[in-house]
Amino acid sequence: MTQYVLKLYISVKFITANIINRATGDLIATASTVEHCIKNSFDCGRFSNPKAAAAVGEVLAKRFRVASISDGGGAAAREIHADVNREIEKKGSEKSEMMWRVVDSLKSDGLKVVVDDESESGPSV
Repeated sequence: MTQYVLKLYISVKFITANIINRATGDLIATASTVEHCIKNSFDCGRFSNPKAAAAVGEVLAKRFRVASISDGGGAAAREIHADVNREIEKKGSEKSEMMWRVVDSLKSDGLKVVVDDESESGPSV
């Protein structure tokens, strides 16, 4: 079964989230505050904050669903794995809220997100 992985890149200025096919390394869907359509929806040029992270997650979820149409609709039913606590350790706790906002947005859009670091099988978030 194909596994998808959520990768987050958070800088002082921008947030980028990618869903990648773990087996092939193919980029399935991406969203970023660098994009004109997302960037223009925020005031004061603040593109790296929890509100922006939630918007990135929402756009990413929709793009993943569109990508799944070309996959016969099966991709959206599969799990997206995220090792959020490991990412927080690497990137720092000040970015944890933004990471969780992306995950929560994916979940609220109906995608199944599995947090890999909570247990061997990873409970749904």
